[in-house]
Amino acid sequence: MPGDSVPLQDLLGFHVQGSMLSQATSSSGGGSGNKREWQHVLTEGLDTECTPTELIQQWSPGPKRQHSGWKGKENDGKPFVISRRSRKRKESVLEVSWDHLPDELILRILFFLPLQDLLKASVTCRRWHRLAFDESLWHSVDLEGVSEMAPALRQALKTGVRRLRCPRSFINDLQLTGMCALQIAEMDLSSSIITTPALESIICRCHLLRCLSLEGLQLSDSIIRSLAQNAHLRQLNLSGCSDFAADALGHMLRSCSRIEQLNVSWCQFTNDHVKSVVNHVSAAVTHLNLSGYRDGLTLDDVKVLVTRCPDIHTLDLSDSAQLMADCLPALSGLPRLQHLSLSRCYHIHVAALSDLGKTFPALRYLEVFGLVNDGHLSSLRKESPGVSINGMPFSAVARPTPAGASHGMWDRKIRLRFKPSAF
Repeated sequence: MPGDSVPLQDLLGFHVQGSMLSQATSSSGGGSGNKREWQHVLTEGLDTECTPTELIQQWSPGPKRQHSGWKGKENDGKPFVISRRSRKRKESVLEVSWDHLPDELILRILFFLPLQDLLKASVTCRRWHRLAFDESLWHSVDLEGVSEMAPALRQALKTGVRRLRCPRSFINDLQLTGMCALQIAEMDLSSSIITTPALESIICRCHLLRCLSLEGLQLSDSIIRSLAQNAHLRQLNLSGCSDFAADALGHMLRSCSRIEQLNVSWCQFTNDHVKSVVNHVSAAVTHLNLSGYRDGLTLDDVKVLVTRCPDIHTLDLSDSAQLMADCLPALSGLPRLQHLSLSRCYHIHVAALSDLGKTFPALRYLEVFGLVNDGHLSSLRKESPGVSINGMPFSAVARPTPAGASHGMWDRKIRLRFKPSAF
């Protein structure tokens, strides 16, 4: 094989020469003169015993100059710079700003905020302050527990609140000067401490009331006559109220002819007040609480009431000392009577209650606290198996939040509920 062997150097030289020659040819445009020069250089390089690697390094293109844009990169100051070729910038995405959103959309978002967050949003800017107190967000408000009630109530009234709940509150020095008619339809001020002028300033501006509770408040003839402006009043709770005349009460009841639930129990009533209720209460009333008038309510009053209001479903005549067993035949003129309260009517004998199932076929609830002892109670329940006896110690007639209920008002929840930390 000596004759067939080819030196490795020749093989490498041929390979290198061919590759470099082709490179030179392509770079020089294929000229014959350049080709001869490259051949001469390669031949001279081989004669000087340069390795092919050295030739490649000698004739390879020089290092690329660092782009000015690379300065300051993470590899700055090092011999080798690795950088990524700049890509074509993507088109910028159009950003949505809160300022570009319409008021209707922002109001819809604010509608789902709890009260504390809504108050924080109101101090963001003027626009958000205007939107945060929009009347659509303040449709129903619960102010119970607010320490500074007067400014909070004034602000709520300015927003056009429709359903307002603030029982057991202290309201003093309420200034509503310049405020027009209010939009309140349901309001609960039960057991609050409020001055008569402050209450007058509220009630005189109300013309759309449907449900109202002023339980335990000191009223006036002006307040009662102002209530007469609310022709759509359906539920009225005046339990425990005082300081208004019988004629003002009669005028209000004649004007509010749509009242369905009326609670006038335990008021500072005279016989004239009781007769004013019996003679002028709406004929459409279905729930009536006329309890607490020991000597003021008589059998004649019951007969007048039954004749004028035959659709009564719930009737509370508790603590009426003048009523006796003969009132039961008179009450039989109420065919739809389902709930009857005769608690502490001590002149009604227990034996007269045994035939209640026959006298009142629609009766489902009977309250006779203090009238029937435990021994007679079991026998009375056997005689009237379809009647629940002494199951409801507290009356719920026209009361916005019956005992044991949550913070709702007239069977509906309040959306914005105030807490002491909110102000």
